[in-house]
Amino acid sequence: MKRTSTTQYLLRFDDICPTMNWRAWAEIETVLVQRRFKPLLAVVPDNRDPGLQVDPPAGDFWDRVRAWQDRGWTIALHGFQHRYVTRSAGMVAVRKKSEFAGLPAEVQREKLRRGLEIFERERITSRVWIAPGDSFDAATVALLPEFGIRVISGGYFRYPYVCPRRMTWVPQQLYYFRPAPAGVWTVCYHHNQWSASQPRRFREDVDQYGANIMSLDAILDRGAPPECKWSAWLCTRPRISRFLIRSELKLWSWRGAGRRRLPCADVNAVQLLR
Repeated sequence: MKRTSTTQYLLRFDDICPTMNWRAWAEIETVLVQRRFKPLLAVVPDNRDPGLQVDPPAGDFWDRVRAWQDRGWTIALHGFQHRYVTRSAGMVAVRKKSEFAGLPAEVQREKLRRGLEIFERERITSRVWIAPGDSFDAATVALLPEFGIRVISGGYFRYPYVCPRRMTWVPQQLYYFRPAPAGVWTVCYHHNQWSASQPRRFREDVDQYGANIMSLDAILDRGAPPECKWSAWLCTRPRISRFLIRSELKLWSWRGAGRRRLPCADVNAVQLLR
């Protein structure tokens, strides 16, 4: 995979489940459909987290997920029940709480099996892993290929890479849009906590940055990412890698680059790749 010379943004929405904030999602989905964006959706197979019980459960939830899948949106496995059961940060997270990290491999395997069993029953396919709280460990990474998952979304770095276990890692560094240098920048949203004004801000942001928003498939289909032991090492030192990414963004802003036009892909090419 040739490193892009443009700034590419990937939209990611976490905590997709039957009891999520449907009022906010209705406005988000309208924008996504109108602009033909193809986001990355982190779907919880069997949500048991009270913090994600915002609205009454949607009885047609899995019908909606299948419709998103049919649109070409990427569905990621977001854990199993979104219940934090250990106080481990795992490989790439800073906060010490996890549904997976620190558990025996057999326990993790059973969670993955049961989560993907629900996906299979509901005719959902996934090749992408997004851990609740971005917390997982080496045992999780070793198990994922058993279930056909070869892509991990998480970690502070600039470009996708392949780790020694032959897993493709796609970075996740941002929680709102901001000017950034060339690279792949995942903007992760947790819309369950959105206020009434945030959908409007989201619309304004995608109006500003829309020409640089790409789908996961468009980013990865340009060729296999390179294997990079340095990126793998740095990614698993989250306090260091987060500091470096934040410093890089600040330097970019201080130099005034953030006030200039972003390095942008050809508009016609972007339309074809989305």
